[in-house]
Amino acid sequence: MITVMGATGNVGRKIVHRLLAAGEPVRAIGRNQKALAELAAAGAEPRAGDAADAAFLTDAFRGADAVHTMLPYSPTVPDFRAEQARLGEAIVTAIRDSGVRRVVAQSSLGAQLPAGTGFIAASLYPQEQRLRALEGVDVLFLRPTLFFESIVAAVDIIEATGVNADVIDPDVPLPMVSTRDVAEAAAAALRSRDWSGGDVRTLLGPCDLTYTEATRILGVAMGRPELPYVQLPGDEMTAALVEAGFTPDAAALHVEMGNAMSAGTITPREGRTPQTTTPIRFEDVVSELLEDAS
Repeated sequence: MITVMGATGNVGRKIVHRLLAAGEPVRAIGRNQKALAELAAAGAEPRAGDAADAAFLTDAFRGADAVHTMLPYSPTVPDFRAEQARLGEAIVTAIRDSGVRRVVAQSSLGAQLPAGTGFIAASLYPQEQRLRALEGVDVLFLRPTLFFESIVAAVDIIEATGVNADVIDPDVPLPMVSTRDVAEAAAAALRSRDWSGGDVRTLLGPCDLTYTEATRILGVAMGRPELPYVQLPGDEMTAALVEAGFTPDAAALHVEMGNAMSAGTITPREGRTPQTTTPIRFEDVVSELLEDAS
């Protein structure tokens, strides 16, 4: 049995389907009842509950040969850091109390840095430290980079304004990855269970893209081949995010993360290698992602 947290999300749903296709029994954890019902119809054992409920997670993890964990993310909670700590501690408690000994933890590029990386330092750095402190548990940290879905998430604003905008430098090449590749790596690891200690695997996508290049690819798929990317000052980006529903704290973390990307702070320690390079290009999936977003 393999338990998958976040089973109704972009990565988790794909992990569940890959495991089921390989003949693995899967316990799928989530809160979206409709999505869980669809996974149940595909053969998974659904478990609906609160990811901050350590007792619920303990029961869902118990008896599993391996568990996939992730931190649910919301930029609208009043205190992002406190909420992430509450979720992270519930996960660690459940791992310890359930007796599970193999964990694949979805993390992020840059999660080894304690400060200066916005959402990553506020969430995933401390969670990696919590997981590393567990005794007798082998954890594999998957550190993907920016998801292609993050680029496509701006489509509604693009339709309204005619531009793609963020704080990231338009000319800085950044690794970007498909959630399909992340799910493939996670599912393979959950099946093989051949890691030890606190191993790390970085997932960087097929190549680096600037935000200008990624915007051009998105624009072509939207029928807007001349779609421009505009770099906003931090204060303007913060105001736009707050207007969109972010808390001021979360908006500031987004800007800090973007600035860290622009400065080259969030980079793979080992550089790009055949092991960190994954195959799916933005061009391969952008049209499908637009359909999903519509």
